[in-house]
Amino acid sequence: MSHPTLVPGAVAVVTGGAAGIGLASAVRFARLGLKVCVADLGAARLAEAAIVLTEAAGDAGAVMTMETDVSDRAALAALEAAVSARFGGTDVLMNNAGIQPGSDILGPLGNWERVLAVNLWGVVHGTQVFVPGMIARGRPGLVINTGSKQGITTPPGDPAYNVAKAGVKAFTEALQHSLRNTEGARLSAHLLIPGFVWTGLTAGGRTEKPAGAWTADETADFLLERLSAGDFYILCPDNDVPRSLDERRILWAAGDIVENRPPLSRWHPDYAEAFKAFAAKA
Repeated sequence: MSHPTLVPGAVAVVTGGAAGIGLASAVRFARLGLKVCVADLGAARLAEAAIVLTEAAGDAGAVMTMETDVSDRAALAALEAAVSARFGGTDVLMNNAGIQPGSDILGPLGNWERVLAVNLWGVVHGTQVFVPGMIARGRPGLVINTGSKQGITTPPGDPAYNVAKAGVKAFTEALQHSLRNTEGARLSAHLLIPGFVWTGLTAGGRTEKPAGAWTADETADFLLERLSAGDFYILCPDNDVPRSLDERRILWAAGDIVENRPPLSRWHPDYAEAFKAFAAKA
């Protein structure tokens, strides 16, 4: 079964589409007969992506690339106008662009500003720029925002990334609520929540994929499967963490509030054994 939006002739725009999950998803859209535009930074990276997408589409005319900084609303407005001029509009918007330079609570302000600008504001800008036109088309449409498990369980180590992805979760939930209450809107929003995926963002200097990681291709396949099923929260497993364990981790994180435990108690020595026992129930 396929989603009614993912049909030949529909138009998909993928930010952060020159590599990783973005490119893998764009390839699948192209194989389904969609016209595809990938937006990213780096002319050479985009040129390489265009070759891959043209092979997938079998038609160079169905592929478009454009250098775009998603933190710049004007750049996204230019992207939307260019896609409309080339393909007539947009049916699938995948706000996927993201960075992870690392951060600390009291660390450099520049890292915080850049992460929030790309990972959170890029999603807000992309949605606000593209969605009005997508609604006006009157066709079935999809908005897919790439979140993270780190935006749900907020583990210690990279607070700026966690804050940004937590914002993407809240924003996408509000977006879906708005879309289902907007007369004439035939769009739905979806939150992609990847597991451990082997990409340039997660490689960390490693040259070989860890056994526990999924590939970007596996993640994109899972995305399409769950879109067809109608999932809003597309919670991806990986080779180390099954969904059942993710569920226990998410429930434990919510339990910090309900049970009035210390924040991030999963990593608190006084709660280590309690969490271990709770997770074992998965």
